[in-house]
Amino acid sequence: MRAFYHPDQALHDPQQYLRFGRVVAAKDLPERTARLLDALDRHGIRPEHPVECGLDPVLAVHAEGFVDFLRTAWDEWQTLPAERGPEVWPATFPYWSGRPDAGTRPPSRATGILGRLGWSLGDMSVPMGPDTWRSVLRSAETAVAGADALCGGEAAVFALCRPSGHHARTDRASGFCYLNNAAIAAQRLRERFARVAVLDVDVHHGDGTQQVFYGRDDVLTVSIHGNPADFYPFYTGFADERGHGAGGGANLNLPLPPGAAWPQFEPALATASTAIRDFGADALVVALGYDAHEADPIGILKLTSADFRRIGAAVRALGRPTLIVQEGGYAVEVIGDCLDAFLTGLRDG
Repeated sequence: MRAFYHPDQALHDPQQYLRFGRVVAAKDLPERTARLLDALDRHGIRPEHPVECGLDPVLAVHAEGFVDFLRTAWDEWQTLPAERGPEVWPATFPYWSGRPDAGTRPPSRATGILGRLGWSLGDMSVPMGPDTWRSVLRSAETAVAGADALCGGEAAVFALCRPSGHHARTDRASGFCYLNNAAIAAQRLRERFARVAVLDVDVHHGDGTQQVFYGRDDVLTVSIHGNPADFYPFYTGFADERGHGAGGGANLNLPLPPGAAWPQFEPALATASTAIRDFGADALVVALGYDAHEADPIGILKLTSADFRRIGAAVRALGRPTLIVQEGGYAVEVIGDCLDAFLTGLRDG
């Protein structure tokens, strides 16, 4: 298996995160990548550096004004008074109508950095430091490199993306995610494959990926996640969200109750697999998070490390060219074992 990763992705080092009304230490630590690289090494996989590919693959998914904001936010933050905090962090947020037919919003009418923050950063889990943009861009390039390798004939490729991406919408960052790596990869794969499916097994609903493709019938989005009725991202991820317009029926959400373990996850995975086969996907993107693990500090499901071998085996059984895109997983002590198990299942079935 080929894999891609760039060391610049570890430069993003967030310092703060708002949880239960309190500012706490960030969860998306650079150490996560070291643990995952160790797991790849145990399988004899040496990640390649992605090549710089410019912004065109990113702009095929994201609004240009939003990308420009991410690129310049740190420099603009430096123009604020000296009492500013250590990172770019929003304090105001605009009202969102919740309309599923609404695509990318118009540019923010606020032109100053404070107003644009709330428009483009959707919550308080996406602080930006001096190296965030570099890491974000390298993460997206890693996903593009993986997609290109799949288009070139590889059967399975792993893109070790950090920061993660599946909460990022066309014009908004949130949930530790800035650019949507899985969506960028899926769009890239559409240049070679007629029908692409995205299977998201992160504990949180892939709301950004859903939004990107919600009105399209050429990309199927399937997400297995904790029930959003009382869990992030709260406002999307319900079973009745099936797509809009031409995309009707091309979105499938499989929410699970808090505390669900493999006996509940397995039938959801079987339903997801059937949907992918029925869709006739020519290629598959797996948005792979480990935060459904019972040890995860912000998860609500109870999978074990061994269960990720079963997920890998289910992906292998689908028999599609597959790009694995790294998403969440914040129990640093177990994420390497989860990836190890997943790769074993993907290899051996």
